[in-house]
Amino acid sequence: MTPIRLPVVIATMALALAACASDETSSPTARASAPAAPLAGTVAEQTAEVTATVEKVDLATRRVTLRGPEGRVVTIKAGPEVKNLAQVKKGDLVKVAYYESLAYEVKKPGTAEPGASVTDVAARAKPGERPAGAALSQVTVTTTIQEIDKSAPSVTLVTAEGDPITLKVRDRAKLDRVAVGDLVEITYSEGLAVAVTPAE
Repeated sequence: MTPIRLPVVIATMALALAACASDETSSPTARASAPAAPLAGTVAEQTAEVTATVEKVDLATRRVTLRGPEGRVVTIKAGPEVKNLAQVKKGDLVKVAYYESLAYEVKKPGTAEPGASVTDVAARAKPGERPAGAALSQVTVTTTIQEIDKSAPSVTLVTAEGDPITLKVRDRAKLDRVAVGDLVEITYSEGLAVAVTPAE
């Protein structure tokens, strides 16, 4: 993942705030006896798996032709990061698993700082093993609640660069659990795993 994802994450904050405003809470008795948990959760999450069959491997050009489950044929170029390409043969199965999620958490001042960070983690097959790999990327954007309008209802966030973002909130009662100066931390995660299994 690259920093180009940052505008996407900021744009989805509207979805995050709307979701945190519609979460279910515990009973009035439970709320009176224990401090309310911080607003946090997963706004959206999805997974997908695809299995394709290797139709052709051209080691000279590192191009691999795959046929998908619906018969669609595509040709991709395996970059230098793909090890052990010579082990891939016609008829082998390439399994791809994809994961994506968007989570949020509201934090009190002093427990986090406004800003953005990108984390990438990757793993590849060792020499001699069947080709495989996995990668996980995370973009975290933290903004500050600058204004709360319970009549709208809405909140205005300000990024570390000073850009304001005003978002509508579905349940104004939830705004009682946040205050000006609190921080909203949004984390976008994306994962991809690829494995090759020999033809039966």
